[in-house]
Amino acid sequence: MSIANTRKKEVRPIHPGEMIREDFLPDFGLTVASLAEALGVSRQTVNELLRERRAVSPEMALRLSRLFRNSPEFWLNAQRAVDLWEAEQAIRDDIKSIKPLTVA
Repeated sequence: MSIANTRKKEVRPIHPGEMIREDFLPDFGLTVASLAEALGVSRQTVNELLRERRAVSPEMALRLSRLFRNSPEFWLNAQRAVDLWEAEQAIRDDIKSIKPLTVA
């Protein structure tokens, strides 16, 4: 048995870039350049992620999980929460017009 989550989230979830910027970089003593080098990506890629202008891709999730010794699902779930929240904000009125189906 499952319980429906009908409560709407009013505040945007934390973007993975903010997590890295505010928690991971200071804790590990990393800079944008050192993080980019450790991940094997460009500084521009890391900068866009930290500024929340780039989403965490499955590839990036694998890189981050290896570097920080956590799971790729951690990064993808954080990104998914942001993506769903933003999509809901964008099409909120359209969603309200959809009538849920019931089993006959």
